[in-house]
Amino acid sequence: MTLESEIEQYRRRIATDSYPMSIGELANLYRDGEIDIHPEFQRIFRWRIEQSSRLVESILLGIPLPSMFVAQNEKGIWDVVDGVQRMSTIFQFMGILKGENGELHPPLVCTKPPFLSQLEGCSYEKHEGAERSLTPAQRIDFKRARVDVKIIKRESDNRTKYDLFQRLNSFGSMATPQELRNCLLVSLSDKHYKWLADISEDQAFVEVVDLPERLVNERYHMELALRFVLLRRLPQKDLSTVGNIGDFLTSEIVSFVEYDDERLNEESQVFRATFQALREAGGPDVLRRFNSARSKSEGPFSLTAFEAIALGLGFHLPGGMPLSEEIREKREILWSDARFSAGHATGIRADQRMKITIPFGRKLFSS
Repeated sequence: MTLESEIEQYRRRIATDSYPMSIGELANLYRDGEIDIHPEFQRIFRWRIEQSSRLVESILLGIPLPSMFVAQNEKGIWDVVDGVQRMSTIFQFMGILKGENGELHPPLVCTKPPFLSQLEGCSYEKHEGAERSLTPAQRIDFKRARVDVKIIKRESDNRTKYDLFQRLNSFGSMATPQELRNCLLVSLSDKHYKWLADISEDQAFVEVVDLPERLVNERYHMELALRFVLLRRLPQKDLSTVGNIGDFLTSEIVSFVEYDDERLNEESQVFRATFQALREAGGPDVLRRFNSARSKSEGPFSLTAFEAIALGLGFHLPGGMPLSEEIREKREILWSDARFSAGHATGIRADQRMKITIPFGRKLFSS
């Protein structure tokens, strides 16, 4: 296959269009529910007020904005792929931005930007808390400012939308890879995002992994839940092809959104049953390193224990559930194995570790 034929082949997989649109037109589409900027994103793409004020200043000065990318879903609604914070800022300044429950955000009141000093304390329209507002003429100029909108049409497949989303956002302002995956999930299937968010809040799971607040804020608990779902029944021969675990999780999201309701229900039952059993067997201590000499668990949450014990137990479910005492005994077997001695994973990539821990855990719970 030549380069030209490859280009032609992949171009056919993505159908795009481009519209220069006024801010007023975008606002009308948003009011009518024809643009979805996903309120879930707003917690992730959170700009400082200084950044938002500079955007408003740029629009008033006529400085061109970067293109915004949207993906047309099966209902014809535009899902914002790149430009969430810019649109959120514009709509909040105009007083029309809605939260996850449909409530209006307080309108943006600008702070002092680099050039327009009189923009400090200014809002789009008069309201309590603002020192001044734009004049009617300035509001018209603001609404008439144009933005280039790139549209990925609905006939493009999910893999193409995923690739574009990742390319546009992987070098952006997101704090963690899981936040990228969450945004990608919402873009591909809001149902699957909500399902993952729901199981990651399962009380037994939260208690057993016992993560510090910083990691929870970074959505690491959602990454662990995704790891459990995607790795639990992964064929052993495929473990050697996982490669970078972060890239694996992100790429497998396209397959995950194809899980039907029956599959999601089964995965949810297995997930909850697994962590309920682990909570009863000792809670967070079960997924910590066990010091046999001192007969106690030590240290923080351990990925080695997660891969061997949680995934090993989950691999055999639904089915017979071992007793709490049996789970504790298998934990001691894990940590008494020389391959899992202190420091065994130092400098070892996750995929290399998993080639040992996951098969070990499956065999450990097979009897």
